[in-house]
Amino acid sequence: MAANTPTTDATGGQSSMDERILKAATFGVFWDIEVLATKSPSILLGVTPQGNNCLHISTIHGHEEFCLYALALERSLLEKVNCENETPLVIAVSLGHASLASKLLQQCCRRPRLSRAILQQDRYGFNALHHAIRNGHKQLALDLIAEESALSRAVTKYTESPMFIAVMRNYVDVSEKLLDVDDSSDVGQYERHALHAAARNGNKVEQCDPRLVAALLSHESIDPTILDNRGNSAASQLSSITIDDKTLDWKEVHVLMSKADPSDDDISLYNLRKGATKQESIKSRRQRESMTQKYRSNTSLVAILLATITFTAAFTLPGGYSSDSGNAGLPTMSGKVTFIVFLIFDTLAMCSSFVVAFICLMGKWEDDKFTTCFIFVTKKLTWFAYLATVTAFSTGLYPVLAPRLQWLAILICSLVAFFFTLTIFIAKWPSMKLSFRLGQTLPSMKLSFRLGQTLPSMKLSFRYGAQISAMV
Repeated sequence: MAANTPTTDATGGQSSMDERILKAATFGVFWDIEVLATKSPSILLGVTPQGNNCLHISTIHGHEEFCLYALALERSLLEKVNCENETPLVIAVSLGHASLASKLLQQCCRRPRLSRAILQQDRYGFNALHHAIRNGHKQLALDLIAEESALSRAVTKYTESPMFIAVMRNYVDVSEKLLDVDDSSDVGQYERHALHAAARNGNKVEQCDPRLVAALLSHESIDPTILDNRGNSAASQLSSITIDDKTLDWKEVHVLMSKADPSDDDISLYNLRKGATKQESIKSRRQRESMTQKYRSNTSLVAILLATITFTAAFTLPGGYSSDSGNAGLPTMSGKVTFIVFLIFDTLAMCSSFVVAFICLMGKWEDDKFTTCFIFVTKKLTWFAYLATVTAFSTGLYPVLAPRLQWLAILICSLVAFFFTLTIFIAKWPSMKLSFRLGQTLPSMKLSFRLGQTLPSMKLSFRYGAQISAMV
């Protein structure tokens, strides 16, 4: 027998690979294989001790030209599996060769009898679609679903379906495509399903995607009442996040889940408080301290600026001072009501600003309970100082302009009121937008978020169809 002709492997009963084919497949040298295949047609079917044929090996190294040339000579290479139950397509996707995988997929689709090669699962139960989603090749995953929808029904030995993996990685477009497939599996580890994964978005509950949750809930096959092997529903995934990390997306997902299963009380106020009072890690504590320090700096800067403005305004009174005998040194506008209002609000703004600045600079911010109180008080007083300052501004100009330009005085007062209202609207807009999108009203938008700090006294009650009380 010639040294370089295929021989029979005693262990597997398959022809062992010719050394020349092995070298060509490894380095992608494809121009010699046609001559070799002409002399011995079965030479391309030889395998290594691991069961890999030349297409497997070339795919591992990502040699597209060699793969296509070998397939032109021997189509059956596509459906061959190695000792790991892997076809060349599965290997290409698992190793991240998306372009090569797309070409192999096209080759499989051109031959109906090769369609089963697309469905092949490796020894762990992963098929090409599993690997495409795991490696982040979303377009390839969409192509696989379009060509062979049965891929969506496969479940790995770890009880993971393609939909579960897609939802865990927050791939909305892939998940929606899978939802369009009849009988598409949505199971996951620990008897969880896709809705559990959507509520968590991997391990980042605060980044859960309302669009993905809504898409899952709109599908008839998704049951929001299913419990995992620990007896937890999908909604219970939301309770693992502390209150200070809750985003508007989290709140929207919570309302959607409550609508789907109103009887689920896994996110009760008790569970929220329990989760919120868990001991913080060193990292989260440092983040909280950093954000608190930033809040103190910004708030004190605003407070000092407002105090400076109002203090200066008290000594540069509108209309100036009288020089008449008997009234020398007195404000010329002292008899007008609007001037008195100016003095009152200017004083209130200055005092409020001084209090805020003092708390920011001298308060005991190291204590958690004091910090919660300080943030609440400083935010309220800063808003009040802002209101008092703009009121003092408008009432200070009004008595000066009204005698001759009353329309201008009224216009200035109106503009001040408008922009103050606009400021409040902008500050509350994210919460208002959420309430409008959910078709609910928020009669009491009382949100007090500690910057990076848990609020033990926070009262958050999300009950679908009832009032939503949140702290903004």
